Amino acid sequence: MTSPYPKHDSLAYSLLGAARAVALVRTGTALPQALARVNQTLSASPQARGAIQDIAYRAMRARGRADALVQAMTSKPPQPPLLLALLECALALLDTDAGADAAYEAYTVVDQTVSAAGADAELAHARGMVNAVLRRFLRERNALAAQLAGNREAQWNYPQWWIDAARTAYPAAWEQLLAAGNSLPPLTLRVNRRKTDMAAYLALLEQHGMAAQQLGPDAVRLAQPVPVQRIPGFGQGLASVQDAAAQLAAPLLDAQDGMRVLDACAAPGGKTGHLLECAALDLVALDQDGQRLQRVADNLQRLQLQASLQQGDAARQDWWDGKPFDRILADVPCTASGIVRRHPDIRWLRRKGDATQLATLSARILDNLWQMLAPGGKMLFVTCSVWPQESEGQAAAFAVRHQALRLPAPGQLLPVSQAGQDHDGLFYALFQKPGV
Repeated sequence: MTSPYPKHDSLAYSLLGAARAVALVRTGTALPQALARVNQTLSASPQARGAIQDIAYRAMRARGRADALVQAMTSKPPQPPLLLALLECALALLDTDAGADAAYEAYTVVDQTVSAAGADAELAHARGMVNAVLRRFLRERNALAAQLAGNREAQWNYPQWWIDAARTAYPAAWEQLLAAGNSLPPLTLRVNRRKTDMAAYLALLEQHGMAAQQLGPDAVRLAQPVPVQRIPGFGQGLASVQDAAAQLAAPLLDAQDGMRVLDACAAPGGKTGHLLECAALDLVALDQDGQRLQRVADNLQRLQLQASLQQGDAARQDWWDGKPFDRILADVPCTASGIVRRHPDIRWLRRKGDATQLATLSARILDNLWQMLAPGGKMLFVTCSVWPQESEGQAAAFAVRHQALRLPAPGQLLPVSQAGQDHDGLFYALFQKPGV
C-alpha cells in the first residue's frame, strides 16, 4: 500500500522527481529533456523544479560511485530501474566523499527517501530495502570506501572507456581533465559591447551586490551563480550567458562590418549574438532543427540584433543561394565531451564509438561549407570536444584534403576551473581559403 504523495515543498517530492529524471537518462534521454518531462508530468512549482534539478545533477556527477556502493550493499541489482535511480539520488546527498556538501541532515535524507519510495506504486514494496541500504551506508561508509579502492569508475564517476580514452589522449593531464569535468560550472557572462562596456557593467553588478571577476575582453564570471532573471540587465540585452572559451569564437573569426557571414549549426545562438555585437554583418544563422532555431530568434530579439534565420542541413547545399560567404563559423556536432561539467549526463549517454561516428559527420559538414567560402575567406572550425579524433585529428585531415592555410588559433583548450581562469573544453582551428 502506498503512502500519500509527498508535499511539493518536501525533500521526498524532490527526490522522487529527480529519480524519475535519472531513470529516464538510463533509457537514453538527455537530462534537460528528462527534467522537462518530469516537471510537466508533476506540474512542479518553480521551487520544486529547482530542487529536482539540483538533486538530479548531483546524481549524474556521482553516479559511478553510487552504483558501486549499491552493488556492494545489495545481493542483486535493484528493480525496477526507478529504485536504483532513487538510491543514486539519495547517495548523492549523503556521500560527502563523492562531493556531497551536506545540504541536508543525513537522517532527513534517509527519512525522506523512504517516504518517497512509499509514495510510488512501483517502489512501495522496497521501503524497507531503501531504509536498510541507506542506514548501512551511514554505518559502514569507511569500510565501503575501502572496498571501492581501485574501482576507477567509483573514483572518477565516469565510464571506464571514458577514463581510458582520457589517459590515452592526455597521459600527463588526464586526472586534471576528469576532475575539471566533475567541478561545478561557473556562471560566466558576455558583456554586450553595443550596449555597455566592461567597467560600466562591473559597476552595475557591484550595485546589485554581486561579486564578479573579469575573465576576458567581454567575459565576466559571477562569484555566485544566480537565476537568469536575476542577472542585471539581462532582459535589456546588456549581457548574455556564455562560457569564456566560447567567447573566443567571434574575435577569432575577425568578421568586419558589411561582411557576409554564415553561422552554421547556430543554435542556441550564443556565438551568433556575439558576432553581431562585434560587427555589423550580413549574417545567416543556420540550423537543422526548427525549434532550436527559434531559440536563436529569441536570443537575437532580446539583444535587439538581426540575422537571416535559415533552417537547413549544414552537410547539404539545398538551402544555399549560391552567394559565397566571407566568413564561416563551423561549430560542428560532437560528443560534447568538453562540457561535461555543465552536462554531467553526457558521460553516461555517450558510447565508445560515438566520437568516430560524429567525426565522420563533421568532416562532411566542413567539406561542404568550404565550398561556400569565398576565395580569401576564413572558416573557423569549433568543437566542444576533448577527443583528438573530433578536434586536432579532424583539423589536420581537413587541412590536407583542401590544402587550406591554417592560421593561428588556440587549438585544444582543456576545461579549467580555477581562480583566474575558468572555461569549458573547446577546440579552435582557423583556415583561410586560397585566393584574393
